Amino acid sequence: MITLKNVTLRRSAKVLLDKVTATINPGEKVGLVGRNGAGKSTLFALFTGGLTEDGGEFSKPRQWRMAQVAQDMPETDQSATQFVIEGDTRLVEVQQQLLDAEASDDGMAIAQAYCDLADAGAHDSVARAQALILGLGFKSSELDNPVDSFSGGWRMRLQLARALMCPSDLLLLDEPTNHLDLDALVWLEAWLKRYAGTMIVISHDREFLDAVTNVTLQINAAQLNRYGGNYSKFEELRAQQLELQSASFAKQQEKIAHLQKFIDRFKAKASKAKQAQSRVKALDRMEKIGPVLAEADFTFEFKEPLNLPNPMLAISNASFGYRGEDGNDTIILRNVSRSVLAGQRIGILGANGQGKSTLVKTIAHEMGALAGEVTEGKGLSIGYFAQQELDVLRPPDSPLEHMIRLAREQGANSREPSREQDLRSYLGTFNFTGDMVKQAVGTMSGGEKARLVLAMIVWQRPNLLLLDEPTNHLDLATREALSMAINDFDGTVMLVSHDRALLRAVCDEFWMVGRGAVGPFDGDLDDYQRYLLDESKRLREEAKNEESKPAALAPAPALAPAAVAPVAAPAVAPAAAGPAVDQKEQRRLAALARQELADKMRPFKKELEANDKKLAQLTAERAQIEQRLTEPLPPAEIVEAGKRLKACSDEIDALEERWLEINDAMEGLTAQAGNDS
Repeated sequence: MITLKNVTLRRSAKVLLDKVTATINPGEKVGLVGRNGAGKSTLFALFTGGLTEDGGEFSKPRQWRMAQVAQDMPETDQSATQFVIEGDTRLVEVQQQLLDAEASDDGMAIAQAYCDLADAGAHDSVARAQALILGLGFKSSELDNPVDSFSGGWRMRLQLARALMCPSDLLLLDEPTNHLDLDALVWLEAWLKRYAGTMIVISHDREFLDAVTNVTLQINAAQLNRYGGNYSKFEELRAQQLELQSASFAKQQEKIAHLQKFIDRFKAKASKAKQAQSRVKALDRMEKIGPVLAEADFTFEFKEPLNLPNPMLAISNASFGYRGEDGNDTIILRNVSRSVLAGQRIGILGANGQGKSTLVKTIAHEMGALAGEVTEGKGLSIGYFAQQELDVLRPPDSPLEHMIRLAREQGANSREPSREQDLRSYLGTFNFTGDMVKQAVGTMSGGEKARLVLAMIVWQRPNLLLLDEPTNHLDLATREALSMAINDFDGTVMLVSHDRALLRAVCDEFWMVGRGAVGPFDGDLDDYQRYLLDESKRLREEAKNEESKPAALAPAPALAPAAVAPVAAPAVAPAAAGPAVDQKEQRRLAALARQELADKMRPFKKELEANDKKLAQLTAERAQIEQRLTEPLPPAEIVEAGKRLKACSDEIDALEERWLEINDAMEGLTAQAGNDS
């Protein structure tokens, strides 16, 4: 196990962790949470050996193999597949041993090396690596592309795949979802749920943490607090703890006031001096309970739009894409006909590279439509959050300069004050205080840039929000503030995000972008996640069968016909009455099939929910027993605790086995539904 005993960690003069004690048991999946700057990455550096403790004792098993995502941008002309394969350090080591044995012509060593290669999984290393690459969103045609040919975000995905390829007992993941879209995120969750070792993950995605962790470590006020359960359970336990602390503090304050009143009243009286002195000593000995200090959460709101045109915009038979330097058009989306109405909350779904950002950029005037018409309602005002903040920010300029320029551009159309002091005060509401208002944007963190973009959008008083991955650099508190602000916004929202908590909180309908078209998604996020898992499974099977069936295409995943029926129609289908009727009937049959599947799935889901709750309880109980066993106990209590520990472990094993059986049964039902359709 990993143990920290009275550990102190400092960065320069700042104490990040002050005499903290904690234990991480083998096989636990730990979410490490805390505000930005609390010390999460510093604690990770201690785990990796990049830092040593400034005080106390830290230890982890020497024999444990560790994997983590390298933070450097890879520069190599190796193929993507070969680059990921080399993440398997054991395989690389044995391959080198074989080369050395062959160079020395040592027959015994060569034979041993071949045996070790078999044990290291050399026979299926290519398939394993390509399954990871495809799962993280790459196309089959990109498996042999050089690493250098990919952009920075895609290279970081390859670094993640390389870390997952490495055999490990301890997996450390620092914001693994930052460069992922929703399809890759869903796949990663499924992979991590199957990971057998100990995992510690830093993430600001609450649904991701809920899905992959069963223990939460919180860094707060230089202390490390352990909670049994995922992030949602941590929030519940934390709230109960703060409520109890607040009540205890109030009660103690009453007692202190009563003692102090007696002391002040009788300390000068000879007859009561002894009792007064006794109360002074009692007051000195009392262990003071600290008050609950409210954390200064970041909050903001979108101001009421000046007007609400309806419809906001109408897209008619439009083609979206980009025009190359040679003047040729590359069309990504064809025959798009959609309307956006006042007050709609639209989540835009689709696999990476299918055209989500192209759609948003075209509506935001960053790109022009290649064909068709995009008609805007009178008075349309767009607030655009670009996926890359620097698309709308100037690195050398300060936040104040950005706001001064924006105020001038708004000019007479703005009802907002534009004096410099007013702009400084306004930036202060977005946590840009003091000298920060004159700091160059290029030197700021991703979260600070995101807050500046939000400040600029709010200032413009838009009636249509176009948000393309707005949470990439936001911590949990700021994401919550964004969710609340959007829900209170009176205008229309179009959102592209891999943050499912945000999508669930603010969107009431979804569009699907894929196969060159845009259409309504007939389902919720759970339906979409199942579709993505089926799709990634299909791609893995394609990769395995590529040699034997190079041109074959696997059948569409079970949920795909139901989920994306409107999108699946050919982009250039003639507008005739017959196909329209067929599509309507197809949607009706698909809805019936989904309902039938949902009815069959319901008892399994109910059992899974009960299973998960019981697992969380048993895991928490096991952790408590293990903690007790680290303390000196009477022999009888040790025996009793040992028996209960074994019973908990046995029951956990049985529940996990049943969990696998239920999932196999659900996959079978899904596959059967796909075959029937």
